[in-house]
Amino acid sequence: MLSPSTTTTTTTLTTTTTLTNHHHHHRHHHLRVGLRVGALCLAWYSVSSAGNVLNKVVLQGFPRPLTVSLFHIASVCLYMGPLARAWRVPTGPPMPRATFRRLLFPLAFGKFFSSVSAHFSLWRVPVSYAHTVKATMPIWVVLLSRIIMKEKQTHKVYLSLVPIIAGVLLATATEISLDSWGLASALIATLCFSLQNIFSKKMLRDTGMHHLRLLYLLGRLALIFMVPTWVYFDGVDFLRMDFTTSVSEWSWLLLLLTLSGFCNFAQNLVAFSVLNLVSPVSYSVANATKRIVVVAVSLMLLRNPVTGLNITGMMIAILGVLAYNKAKLDSSGNHKSPLLPLVTDLDHHHHHHQQPQPQQHHHQQPQQHHQHHQQQQKSPKIFGGGHFLSV
Repeated sequence: MLSPSTTTTTTTLTTTTTLTNHHHHHRHHHLRVGLRVGALCLAWYSVSSAGNVLNKVVLQGFPRPLTVSLFHIASVCLYMGPLARAWRVPTGPPMPRATFRRLLFPLAFGKFFSSVSAHFSLWRVPVSYAHTVKATMPIWVVLLSRIIMKEKQTHKVYLSLVPIIAGVLLATATEISLDSWGLASALIATLCFSLQNIFSKKMLRDTGMHHLRLLYLLGRLALIFMVPTWVYFDGVDFLRMDFTTSVSEWSWLLLLLTLSGFCNFAQNLVAFSVLNLVSPVSYSVANATKRIVVVAVSLMLLRNPVTGLNITGMMIAILGVLAYNKAKLDSSGNHKSPLLPLVTDLDHHHHHHQQPQPQQHHHQQPQQHHQHHQQQQKSPKIFGGGHFLSV
């Protein structure tokens, strides 16, 4: 017979061993996720920088932003269909006509319009400057959420907007090659992305649609707006052009445009994969870092005339975006979240356990659901740039 003390010791030892094994397994799992996120971020930054530099090169030699936008939107339709089938993306329930008219059509128009205005600004101003203007997105998100969704923010969130505004002003005030049309279209593109942030969030929440399905639908609908516009502005000119003069030049341009479209699609897809693996705040940090990399790469490769003040302004604006995300996270009371929680696993777990609730709490569910969604969407670009709206 074993004495009670021996039994207790054996049990304690077994528990300790199990806990140690579990801890090791947990550490390995985090390391694996960390490595995967690192590799994805590297791919994201590379594809994004390459895409931006490619767009600028194409637009410098071929100043037709509409044609570049057409290739981008067409590439989403072209690659997304087979990919959605390969990944078995759920089609979801049929959509009511009212939702289609009220949400999906305006969103598709927004996708088309923001793509065109972003490429127009990229044609008129340096890549580094266009990205600095894009860093003002939190300001628009805060303003529009206040107006449309009646969302109030904490003082911390409002204060974090100051460095963003200051940084952008600093980068703008000393800009050597400032173009007012370029600036206006960069601001319009950012405003459109911010509106898409808010309404896509609403769309996914209201319909429960898979985000990749939404990307595919928006791409196809945006093409409806894109093709007639392209035919009217650029298509007519193409008919008048003499293609026989330099076949090699045209085939080279076609290759660059196809590559640019693919880079845009790949960037959206990789960004979405990163978003699936990390917490919203880690994602926004990764996104701000991406901006720094894109700005740095474009300055090195395209040799834009910039001053030290420009670069300081850009960095202040990007740091402001990080401060904004931190403030937004703190205001949600979720600041103890680890750096790399597996958002996908946690979500399924969370939803699974929330449903069988007693009847009297029924009225609280939509609110909890809303808060849960809000916690998922902390970064200003989390929805936009993250999934499919970034350019």
